[in-house]
Amino acid sequence: MTTTPTDSPPAGAARGRGAARPHPVTGRVSSLTYVLLCALLLFALGPLVLFAFSSLKTQSELATSPLSFPTSLRWSNFATAWEQANMGAGLLNSLIVVVGTVAGVCVIAGCAAYAMARLDLPGSGTFITYLLVSSSLPTQMFLVPLFYLWTKLNLYDSLFGLIVIYWGLFSPFATLLLRSFMITIPREFEEAARMDGAGELRVLFQVVLPNALPGFLTIALVTALSAYNEFLIAVTFIQDSSLLPVSTTFFTFQQGFTQDYTLIGAAGMIMVLPMLLLFLALQRRFIEGVSSSGLGGA
Repeated sequence: MTTTPTDSPPAGAARGRGAARPHPVTGRVSSLTYVLLCALLLFALGPLVLFAFSSLKTQSELATSPLSFPTSLRWSNFATAWEQANMGAGLLNSLIVVVGTVAGVCVIAGCAAYAMARLDLPGSGTFITYLLVSSSLPTQMFLVPLFYLWTKLNLYDSLFGLIVIYWGLFSPFATLLLRSFMITIPREFEEAARMDGAGELRVLFQVVLPNALPGFLTIALVTALSAYNEFLIAVTFIQDSSLLPVSTTFFTFQQGFTQDYTLIGAAGMIMVLPMLLLFLALQRRFIEGVSSSGLGGA
């Protein structure tokens, strides 16, 4: 007895088609992930977008519709804010402060992190605890004693005095971050260099520092952002208007009890732009440095 062939596909092909279908739970999780990411993106960029809208409006339009897109783009707000707040001098002062702070923090944190990660120091756990505590203390605790001390040392109202304060303020966290990165560097590299007759300084500069370069780049970027955006210490220890960094220029737009928020928005966009471009240019190396070092080895 003969059987008629059917058009049904082979069992393997059916299983293959069935395996290609996405699981409904996985699809829902993926959709939920995209929704959460879009919400986080809106939360992060929403204030910046509103800030940009405010910088392109008139004061009357900002008062009537603060959340809407500007009807007429007033690019003259940027020129007015630049001239009225003398932002060119402010950006130059901020550049001096940022470069000096980053250079000092990299030297201080580099030496301290190398000593804590590679040298057998007695009581190294105590130093780590001290750095953790000192980096978590509020800055306001040090304002009064620092003000008195800086006045006696003639460091008040000077960019160098401000930079020295930033060295002490940002070095503890930078040391912890860089130490955790140096711990991940294999010791075999240093032992091979010592077997070739290299001293400690040569091992430091020719072996450890080149391998720790992503960690130095990470702490440099974090320190630069912190020093550029810092306001409280800068406005407390700098009184000369020609020495004020750009973060303090917002006082210029206050007239009595009112403030021109359109000019504040324009000045804020000018202030944000340099650091935003720097972060976008170095974001891949910054993320790689944080992910490869972190504080897991602390």
